[in-house]
Amino acid sequence: MTFFIYTILKKRILVTGAAGAVGLETLKELQKRNDKYKIIAFGKDKKEHRRILKNCCNGIDAIYGDIRDKKTTDKLSENIDFVIHLAAVIPPLADEFPKLTEEVNLGGTKNLISSLEEKSPNAFFLYTSSVAVYGDRLETPVIRVGDKLGPSIGDDYAATKVKAEKLVGKSKLNWSIFRLTAIMSPKQKFNPLMFHMPLDTKMEICTTKDTAFALVQAIENRQALNKKTFNLGGGKTCRVSFGDFLKTNTKNSGLGEMPFPENAFAKGNFHCGYYADSDELNKILNFQRETLEDYYEQFKKEIGPLKITLARIFKPFIVSYFLSKSDPLKAVKNNDQKMIERFFPKSH
Repeated sequence: MTFFIYTILKKRILVTGAAGAVGLETLKELQKRNDKYKIIAFGKDKKEHRRILKNCCNGIDAIYGDIRDKKTTDKLSENIDFVIHLAAVIPPLADEFPKLTEEVNLGGTKNLISSLEEKSPNAFFLYTSSVAVYGDRLETPVIRVGDKLGPSIGDDYAATKVKAEKLVGKSKLNWSIFRLTAIMSPKQKFNPLMFHMPLDTKMEICTTKDTAFALVQAIENRQALNKKTFNLGGGKTCRVSFGDFLKTNTKNSGLGEMPFPENAFAKGNFHCGYYADSDELNKILNFQRETLEDYYEQFKKEIGPLKITLARIFKPFIVSYFLSKSDPLKAVKNNDQKMIERFFPKSH
């Protein structure tokens, strides 16, 4: 009887997008505090997500479905105390399927808010937005929450984040918005989006572990966060230019220091910068624990000596393959004026 009552009194935490990199780290962090929370993980109803969540979900209830379906969000929203909303279509998929991006990132968020207002009106809604909402900050790399929002040209992902933020702010729920910086996992895979990013872009990364820690810490700090928007970044020890960041990672992966030509990268119209006010969220949640150097070491360890050796041997083929995915190079090769204007804006 005592166990039953204790279980009922546990806070019920819903994590959407649970099978993603940040979602998985968030589940791991919640599991460390499993005596305090009842955890519900939501993933897409697909074989890969079922496999991922099955392997990590000891003591966690997993629910699968489509966030675009109101019946699904109604089911998710029963008796929920706190929501960590991570589910989203992200680039490069977001660039390829703008309609899907709108339906999931905006429509799915709208469904979830509506369902929570009906079924768990006292729930706290933590929405994860992005540094992408600030758009191109090459000339003004120091960013604050109050800065004007302006997604880069062609960035449908950022546009949906701006719209979804407005939905969250107008909701009847208690809420907070975290605009996540460039979140880096040691298991980071090649992403052709890197060629969209100018080499002199300023970055303030945050590791997936520190990000997840912040999201979970938010559960017990709702009062300090309520109805506020914050920039979530790793702090001063996590700042670097994208060019230097890439040089270190390619060197650590066995490909050598910067194996790609400069003309493979865009010259503007992207996002990222230094968060001048990321310390404000850190004062509340105390999550900035890992440095840029910590990330480099984790990345190198994750790759391992075998993959590093293979990368050195097959470097010409690997580099050639990566360059074949460079959209800026394709734009010039195909004389695609629209894409050339996007990747090589005259203002830069």
